[in-house]
Amino acid sequence: MTIRPDRRSVLTGLTAVFAVAAAPRFALAQAAGMPHALPPLPYDPAALEPHIDAQTMALHHGKHHQAYVDNLNKAVADHDAVRAMPLRDLLKRMSELPEAIRTTVRNNGGGHANHSMFWSIMGPKAGGAPTGDVATAIDRDFGGFDAFKTRFNAAGTGRFGSGWVFVTVDPSSGRLEILSLPNQDTPLMEGRPVLMGNDVWEHAYYLKYQNRRAEYLNAWWNVVDWAAVGRRYAAIRNGDAII
Repeated sequence: MTIRPDRRSVLTGLTAVFAVAAAPRFALAQAAGMPHALPPLPYDPAALEPHIDAQTMALHHGKHHQAYVDNLNKAVADHDAVRAMPLRDLLKRMSELPEAIRTTVRNNGGGHANHSMFWSIMGPKAGGAPTGDVATAIDRDFGGFDAFKTRFNAAGTGRFGSGWVFVTVDPSSGRLEILSLPNQDTPLMEGRPVLMGNDVWEHAYYLKYQNRRAEYLNAWWNVVDWAAVGRRYAAIRNGDAII
């Protein structure tokens, strides 16, 4: 008799493989002198269930994000001055890069920055409503949390094809703005700090939600870690350089 593993056991095994592999790959990349490395997930890939499924998280982080990092390292390998740039500066100074690698850096450097931010603002036991200075800024700039979510979700559903929806911060005034960009573009390319953002590429949600992007956007609020977003807001207001 053939015993077939159930879906949960398969996913548990898959997430364990990615979790074990991520941290060593990060360390190996640093040891090898590569300027950019995949950051480990700050939680288990299954931690955001049922809102984001474990298989999507494992593939999104371990395959898609890793590919952006690998391609970015390859692009800058033969350009010492570019290799030495921190990721934030690399994106901000896009027009100064050698033309031969500019598009590759734009796509893959943007993908690396966007996803690094994305993992950091989500977590288990998250959701709910913002508090503190972020809540005050949302009330001031959008007329309340519900109005903010409505506008954010509309920007996400309105993005044709692949892209992201972001919230940016003016460092001096603290004012917030919702911005939708295509592909792996990031507000960092315009020198604008990113408070938070959601990935609306199909690879971020298709295994669970298929073509129901609006459903994914609504569910995503259940995994937003407002404490992490609050720390980002404070860092931006303080003038700290964050991705």
